[in-house]
Amino acid sequence: MDEGTLVARAREGDVQAFEQLVRRYQGPMYRLALRMLASTGDAEDVVQEVFLTAWRRLGQLEQDAAFVGWLYRTTTNRCLNVIRARKPTTDAELDQHESAGSSGRPERAAETSAQMTALTAALDLLTSEQRACWLLREVHGRSYDEIADATGTTSTAVRGRIARARAQLAEVMAPWR
Repeated sequence: MDEGTLVARAREGDVQAFEQLVRRYQGPMYRLALRMLASTGDAEDVVQEVFLTAWRRLGQLEQDAAFVGWLYRTTTNRCLNVIRARKPTTDAELDQHESAGSSGRPERAAETSAQMTALTAALDLLTSEQRACWLLREVHGRSYDEIADATGTTSTAVRGRIARARAQLAEVMAPWR
């Protein structure tokens, strides 16, 4: 079933339709939150809050097709609120989570783990707004307009944040090229 139909049915109170939406989008929302927050616990909490909010406010969504953008915007905003409420820290669990798929050669797994550690540390050096924009663009493939909508800014500001983030990440990650 397509997204618009599921959203329309969920809005009418169809719990199974909403469950399908959750199954479809909880993975991408969790990955976004995990990368923004570098904490599995905080990411799980944010995603749970996002979907609870989505269920409660689904009736306020004006266009069924806007559901995914709404989820990204809500997840991003919740993550930014968590980041503002605490000092960001690097979480070794993120490294383990990301490098779990690099089984095989131990030296490759170690290199991948070291790269992920460096990337996580580099992402922590970005401002929370730069990190959100970079993750939404580079990891989640969102357009500049979608990112602007999700972060409550203009696409010009998004382009600037992403450019600064890319430059800073390229500098920090230069040894891994």
